[in-house]
Amino acid sequence: MLGQGGHAALALMSLLLLWREATPIEVPQDPKIQQDLKQPPTIVKQSVKDYIVDPRDNIIIECEAKGNPVPTFSWRRNGKFFNIGKDPRVTMRKRSGTLEIGFRSGGRPEDYEGEYQCFASNDFGVALSNRILLRVSKAPLWPKEVLEPMVVTEGSPLVLPCNPPPGLPPPLTFWMNSAMNSIPQDKRVSMGLNGNLFFSNVIAQDANTDYSCNARFFFTHTIQQKNPFTLKVQTKEPYNDTSYNATDPYGGRRVAESTPTFLSPAGSESSKMVLRDEQLLLECIAAGLPTPTIKWFKKGGDLPGQKVKFENFNKTLKIISVSEEDAGEYVCMANNQLGSIRHSIFVQVKAAPYWLDKPTDLVLAPDENGRLVCRANGNPKPNIQWLINGQPIDSSPPNPSRQVLVDTIIFRSVQMGSSAVYQCNASNQHGYLLANAFVSVLDMPPRMLGPKNQLIKVIENNRTFLDCPFFGSPLPELRWFKNGQGSGLDGGQYRVYINGTLEIKKARAEDEGTYTCVANSILGTTENQVRLEVKEPTRIVRAPEHQSAIRGSMARFDCKVTSDPSLPTTVAWAKDDKPLYLGWRLRKDEESLTIPNVNEGDEGTYTCTVKSEIDQDSASARLTVLEEASLNPSVSSALPPDRPDPPTDLDMSDAAARSVRLTWIPGNDHRSPITEFLVQFEEDRWEPGRWQDLSTYPGDLNSVILQLAPYVNYQFRVIAINSVGQSKPSSPSQRYRTNGAAPDAIPKGLRGWGSKKDNMEITWEPLLDLERNGPNLHYNVWWRRKDLGEEWSNVTTVGSKHIVHNTETYVPYEIRIQARNEYGLGPESNVVIGYSGEDKPTDAPTDLRVSRVNSTKANIHWKPVDPNTIQGEFKEYRLYYWRESSLVPSLVVSKEKKTKGFYSTMAQPSGILSDLVPYSKYKMFMVVANSRFEGPPSNTVEFTTMEGVPDAPRFFRINRRSFDTIYLEWDRPLEPNGILIGYQLKYQTVNGSRVGQPQLETFLPNATDFSLRLPDRSTRYKFYLSALTQVGAGEVYAEESPHFANEVALGRKIWNLTVEPNSNYANVSWRHNFPAGSSEFVLEFTLDSDKTVKVVPVKQQPPITVADLIAGAKYHLRVYSHELNSVSSISIPFKTKAAYIDQVDIATQGWFIGLMCAIALIILILLIVCFIKRSRGGKYPVRDKKDLPLDPVDQKDQDGSFDYQSN
Repeated sequence: MLGQGGHAALALMSLLLLWREATPIEVPQDPKIQQDLKQPPTIVKQSVKDYIVDPRDNIIIECEAKGNPVPTFSWRRNGKFFNIGKDPRVTMRKRSGTLEIGFRSGGRPEDYEGEYQCFASNDFGVALSNRILLRVSKAPLWPKEVLEPMVVTEGSPLVLPCNPPPGLPPPLTFWMNSAMNSIPQDKRVSMGLNGNLFFSNVIAQDANTDYSCNARFFFTHTIQQKNPFTLKVQTKEPYNDTSYNATDPYGGRRVAESTPTFLSPAGSESSKMVLRDEQLLLECIAAGLPTPTIKWFKKGGDLPGQKVKFENFNKTLKIISVSEEDAGEYVCMANNQLGSIRHSIFVQVKAAPYWLDKPTDLVLAPDENGRLVCRANGNPKPNIQWLINGQPIDSSPPNPSRQVLVDTIIFRSVQMGSSAVYQCNASNQHGYLLANAFVSVLDMPPRMLGPKNQLIKVIENNRTFLDCPFFGSPLPELRWFKNGQGSGLDGGQYRVYINGTLEIKKARAEDEGTYTCVANSILGTTENQVRLEVKEPTRIVRAPEHQSAIRGSMARFDCKVTSDPSLPTTVAWAKDDKPLYLGWRLRKDEESLTIPNVNEGDEGTYTCTVKSEIDQDSASARLTVLEEASLNPSVSSALPPDRPDPPTDLDMSDAAARSVRLTWIPGNDHRSPITEFLVQFEEDRWEPGRWQDLSTYPGDLNSVILQLAPYVNYQFRVIAINSVGQSKPSSPSQRYRTNGAAPDAIPKGLRGWGSKKDNMEITWEPLLDLERNGPNLHYNVWWRRKDLGEEWSNVTTVGSKHIVHNTETYVPYEIRIQARNEYGLGPESNVVIGYSGEDKPTDAPTDLRVSRVNSTKANIHWKPVDPNTIQGEFKEYRLYYWRESSLVPSLVVSKEKKTKGFYSTMAQPSGILSDLVPYSKYKMFMVVANSRFEGPPSNTVEFTTMEGVPDAPRFFRINRRSFDTIYLEWDRPLEPNGILIGYQLKYQTVNGSRVGQPQLETFLPNATDFSLRLPDRSTRYKFYLSALTQVGAGEVYAEESPHFANEVALGRKIWNLTVEPNSNYANVSWRHNFPAGSSEFVLEFTLDSDKTVKVVPVKQQPPITVADLIAGAKYHLRVYSHELNSVSSISIPFKTKAAYIDQVDIATQGWFIGLMCAIALIILILLIVCFIKRSRGGKYPVRDKKDLPLDPVDQKDQDGSFDYQSN
């Protein structure tokens, strides 16, 4: 016979066979729909189930909910109604259920401990929050106790108990000595999970330190210290510090060895219960001499390698996120050279309830069917309880349209008025789950959600979509009509989607018109219209063509466009994929681009792009700039371009007070057009002989108006500029002197500041020489105290500084200045506010503290100083901080002080200190600073940062040691930022731009290498290595496996390499079978004369034009793949053309021979004349009758003659 469970299952199966369930309605997020939509409450925010609060802060219990109408809120405490109005300390936020409990007027937070539950209600139901267990954090003191000295024999085990006070949450324990240094821990000495300090064996050096257990409480950020233990070690032989070394800690003394015994846990076996998804910690600490080593095993299986982690020198086994398969018997074995011992730990894995199928909100139309499903699992299996609007469903009025079948509620033919919020509670002895899911019965006439009478434009023969978003309950039926006629559109080239969109697969001219979508249900009908216009495509009918142009000539690119007459278009040009700047030289019209006076900078690829509002088209062509010699065989045109000749005949006219017209005649441009002229000037008063740039003018001008300064004696010269460079300067013009005038300029940089606490220095930048405008320049300076109504004090000086003495400390002054010369006064400056000198601040910030410390940031709070004590311009609150130590054992850190400024004038200032190193101890203090001085320091604060993700490994190397193996090695990160728990290696195959499926390997923290066997020798991998802490994966170090030198990509090749050489460039083409866009190529040119190599990487497909080759030179060329260097074409030779073609051999011309003969004859005559003069020279008197003094270097002969030699 069937039991009760069998009958329920059979009934459920029968219902499912006979009953058709409607698809739940998805309500769109349209604001108009949401505004009118009536829905039961939904909890959107709530406090955690186990809520521990800081007793120093106000208590805030969160409960937020949404619904229409807006929900109202009530609370239960410990299962009873909580009357908020009767407790003056408790308030509820407006339009929210969040409670705030304040203690400014007294009261104890402990009085409000208990279990709270929030109820959110409106006309359609009641939603419940979780049961929130509120507890107040506690940080009790250590019990007072007198600890006698611990006396132990050398070599014996020892346990120093910690027994921290039971805080809430439990404190973090650690051991330090009286100097606040951490007790070094190693294989022999370590702290257990219970906080006790275990010595596997004691050595004499252990007596040199006192031991104190410390408890750090999370909420109060306080550290409490237990009275220290004093350890005395008895030795059988005299002990000498100098005899200690790490390999022989007993200094050669004979200490009795012992077999391992367990200090923790006791006995040969124990048990441990852990909940699913929590962390499992198993511990074995052994005594013995020599110090035992610990190994772990699991009976009947292997340890879960990817989840297991060994800590505390292998004494602790940790499994992250425990699952049911982790249950079983774990064995730890301690052994040394004298023996071994084992301990078994039987692990049971239980589970608080967890969701398999969480109930979700259900929106139904009248007479529709639906169901709520609530499935959960756990160990033991959880009990499922249903509630409706917060009350057990068994006690609610019967509802014939609802049937409860254990974990499922079935609704049939629902009616208006049956909306409610259902709660599913799944619980066992380890916890509970609570889920709210509302059932909303909604009737709403059809509505259109999109814009009315939308206009859609589409290009002919393109696919288009006409949108018609709609909603209604029950869900309306939607149909499309064209021009208000015919039956509904569906089928053929039309397709209607379930969301109301109409697809036209290929729009034609006859598809143009007005389309109407009609939504219909039993509650009504609504419609919307969409106007479709089909346009002709925008096309370039005469595209630009590749062309070559001689330098200095004109180039023209065509770009003729046709488009739909109703669509406006714009045409834009680009050069080498960048927008083209037309400037004054280039010209663009509707159908072409003209480039006059072509030069080398114009060479490139020009792209014409035409755009309309719905489409675009583009076409490209390349312009190659040629030397004149390429097309013109004449000798003169074959000459290379050169710098222009200097301008001549400078002339001045149209003289005015501050301007003059300068005219010149341009020189020969030497086959490169002049692009601009540079006018320079020199004046003989301030910097005589120094030429300075005045202005530049376009190359097509030779007469310009020069703007000048007063009281300057000018002369000018002009320099012509073309593409080769600048000409020599022209000859200077005549001088032109301008008349003097009063200064036009106001001295810049006016400021007042104090160099001492009782003065103010007024400084400014003196006028430039060309701003003086006349002789005898002085400065008038005025100053007075701000806001006191004083008379102005003033001084006249020629310098650029004036000092006001005997001022008060840091008071504001108004300052202004004016320049003057013999011709008059210049304009006055605006009033500038300056300040007298500053002094040291007298007060320090107080109550410096931190809050909300994470791995890299800390919130800083302090009490500000009185602004009057700053005695200067408030600059900032300057925080000095330094990294005192790392919480990672034996990691040495830099204690360099760093600073960070906080500018805040708030009554309760705060700031964020960032860029901290995770898992570190920091110290800091703060000063207030003005522009010159710092005040006294605040209190010094110590804090520690949380564990973070590690830096990248120090190095990561990849080697291929054989055809089928890759060997990887790495080193620990410089900054682990926490306790390393291992490494994570992700890798995937790469082939050009394609990548394979990623694979993952994890390693223990002591692993630093890995070997990977390759499926075949051509396989390449991309590796991503990161270190792991408890927080997660750190910075990734990425490397790619190297190629083998003889690696060949099977089937890939390059062939048919051809070259069309010119004088200084060549057109190169080749063929290949690489996939399009998947490979880059490299062109390698080897110059035969000196074997130099030119490498040109290319991304575009052939043919390619390569410039900057040597004219008349022989080359060898090959093309190879950038990714696969071994895939290469054959090397082919070629020779570039000579630089000048069709030159006349002048050595065979008669005029040239005659000219050479005449030059030779003139040289011969000059040589004969020189020879005759030389022979007649020799020695002769240079003083006839005058007695002139001799130069000391003159070499005088006895007869009064000098030896004269022509040099």
